[in-house]
Amino acid sequence: MTLSTFPQARGVGAECMESIYLDNNATTFLLPEVADAMDECCRRGYGNPASQHAPGRFARRALEEARDGVAEILGAHLFGPDADRLVFTSGGTEANNLAMRGAAGNSPGRIVISAIEHPSVSRCAADLLRLGHEVVQLEVDASGRLRLDSWSPYLNAQTRLVSVMLANHETGVIQPVEALAVRCRETGVLLHTDATQAVGKISVNFRQLGTAALTCSAHKFHGPVGIGVLLLRSDVAIDPLFAGGSQQRGIRPGTESVVLAVGMFRALQSWQARCVESHERLQRMRDRFEASLSAAIPNLTVHGRDSARLPHVTNVSFPDVDRQAMMMALDLEGIACSTGSACASGSSEPSPVLKAMGVSDDLISSALRFAFSTLNRDADAEEAAVRIPSIWSRLRSMPSDGKRAAPSRYFGGKPV
Repeated sequence: MTLSTFPQARGVGAECMESIYLDNNATTFLLPEVADAMDECCRRGYGNPASQHAPGRFARRALEEARDGVAEILGAHLFGPDADRLVFTSGGTEANNLAMRGAAGNSPGRIVISAIEHPSVSRCAADLLRLGHEVVQLEVDASGRLRLDSWSPYLNAQTRLVSVMLANHETGVIQPVEALAVRCRETGVLLHTDATQAVGKISVNFRQLGTAALTCSAHKFHGPVGIGVLLLRSDVAIDPLFAGGSQQRGIRPGTESVVLAVGMFRALQSWQARCVESHERLQRMRDRFEASLSAAIPNLTVHGRDSARLPHVTNVSFPDVDRQAMMMALDLEGIACSTGSACASGSSEPSPVLKAMGVSDDLISSALRFAFSTLNRDADAEEAAVRIPSIWSRLRSMPSDGKRAAPSRYFGGKPV
């Protein structure tokens, strides 16, 4: 068995086949070397990193080594007169909320986001709107990229914060954040970028991007669940979300997890050691997967295909089938994928990302996201590309009452 398979899927029944995990934008499996580093950290019996005794000092040393290491890989400088700051959080959602709420302040101001942001940004913006802030949501073009010319009227003294993701969680389309950062600096506007899907997939350099704040999450690149990062430029003031101790300069009080910080650092080290090779292999795997599906399924649509994208993700619309029915059928046939963001799992609402791109309702209702990782084999992509057209064909041929129900045999003979 390889690491790209579900251990619990084995031996369930005669029809159970090896599962292929293609939902790596939702979460990735922990690398063995990351688990080993975390296990070693646990066995050392560190104390509280805020304590002054020897066990506490050992913990503090390990924590700060992890902090410095993560910052270095992400292109931040934690030393010197203009030192950046790296704040550990519980994950990307907390980091995004801390960046946005912390920069927005209590007095009303303008917040500008794009129409394709992750729910941890768009719903935070909705909360800020209810608190009296003005929120402007700007559209993207048909390829899923920002229209930079539409942002110019909002880059002025009235704007408190701009928040734009570095790469989209559904389509993988990479956004022109570096160019937007230049305009924001020229007008004195703070720019935050949610780099959760980009870190550990493409090279991300905080200072080169030029943003005021950047967020990411370890479990998106084979690190542990429960830890993320907020990077802050030296001149950025952030109000904390929580009241408590003086940890992390009071920006995010509470006892830091040394184990999770060590795991995050080790996961980034592993990515850095093979980033070029990994990027090329994932892109080749993804492109062959798309080509195979396109050859087998007439009128298949790949969203954002003509844009610069992350190397590992594809968003595909299957003609004449429902996305939920297709996803469940694929799951029962041994392929794990998703209908969109895991944070919106279970929602029947159309994808806001595809809607913002102007995609038709029919294509939105049949769109699925597939995301590979370094733990996937070439054989995973090849086998998935064989199974998927067959499943699509069976679903498409089933009698429909207009609701595009999945074949009842996939659901134990019970109607859906």
